[in-house]
Amino acid sequence: MACMLSFSGKDYMGMQNQRSQGLKTIEGELLEAFTKGGFIDPEWLDNPQKAFFQRASRTDKGVSALKMIISLKLPPDDPTLVPEMNAILPPDIRLQSVVRVTKNFNCKSAADARTYLYLTPTFAFSPVTDTISESWRSTPETIDNVNKVLKTFNGSHYFHNYTSGKLPLEPSSRRHIYEFTCGQPFENDGLEYCILKIKGQSFMLHQIRKMIGMTMAVVRGHTSLSKIEETFGMDRIDIPRAPGLGLVLDEVHFDRYNKRYGSDGIHEPLSWAKVEDQVTDFRDNVVFADIMSTEKASHSMLDWMIHLGMHRFVPRHFEEDGEASPLIQAALHVARDTKLKDSLEDTDANTATENVDKDSEEAPSDTSKNS
Repeated sequence: MACMLSFSGKDYMGMQNQRSQGLKTIEGELLEAFTKGGFIDPEWLDNPQKAFFQRASRTDKGVSALKMIISLKLPPDDPTLVPEMNAILPPDIRLQSVVRVTKNFNCKSAADARTYLYLTPTFAFSPVTDTISESWRSTPETIDNVNKVLKTFNGSHYFHNYTSGKLPLEPSSRRHIYEFTCGQPFENDGLEYCILKIKGQSFMLHQIRKMIGMTMAVVRGHTSLSKIEETFGMDRIDIPRAPGLGLVLDEVHFDRYNKRYGSDGIHEPLSWAKVEDQVTDFRDNVVFADIMSTEKASHSMLDWMIHLGMHRFVPRHFEEDGEASPLIQAALHVARDTKLKDSLEDTDANTATENVDKDSEEAPSDTSKNS
């Protein structure tokens, strides 16, 4: 069976099950709910491979999803499964739909593409000459410029600079981007936001966040548009990684599967029109609401942008170690000095506490005499 679920990843250590490490994950909560509901054998809880469990995509810590797909062995055509599971699951995880699939269906290998969204304050695209402020507002020209930059990523490229552990022209770093666009801005609680949408065949670790970080650097004027083409070449170019807060898996696409099996009279297509309203409601009232309230309270994008100006985009050979710019070196020195100062203050405080405790232990008789 294929299950489509929506979740807010804010309080979880990613998608992948890590029960053996005692970490709270989406899969861990899901497997526990399946076990409590009697839908899977209790032995499968710590051995999900026995249930032929598979995920279509692996999301990182804090990343949310609107239409994540998992596949596993479940009782067929049980109308109580979805409502009973949602009664057990926490409110930030919702099982939206369960569909019968082919016997050897694997949701990871059967996926054709994945679409992600990135919700960001628009001041992330403010010109470098402007003062960074939450009161900044975009213009139609701003959005047009963002879309112009995003368009350069479309097609097949080597994204070795947008992840780690990949060499130039390494086949596994070549990925295809079908679409990368920026939507119209909107306001919420005194901040202006926009949503970036990216559809690709598959993505590597940190790839999307680095693509977005590079886009912001170009739009703001920290580097040139031509620098993006250079990042697909032979040199190593350090690319800023945008905050993870706004990243959301929107949908996993199964066009080939639907074309072959979706109308065979036995299996349903993996499309979710029947529950679209439920997914939209969860997106607006849980996922996006969490992202915007967290951004308002933590200023994660604002803090990230302060350090963006320190970034260099100087090409170097892949075997060379990069030297940090003077600004970054200064920032690192400040961070180290602050850490050292905090450490010394903690040491002084602990010493003072130990002395107080020692004095208290040495003077119980005096206290009793005075009482």
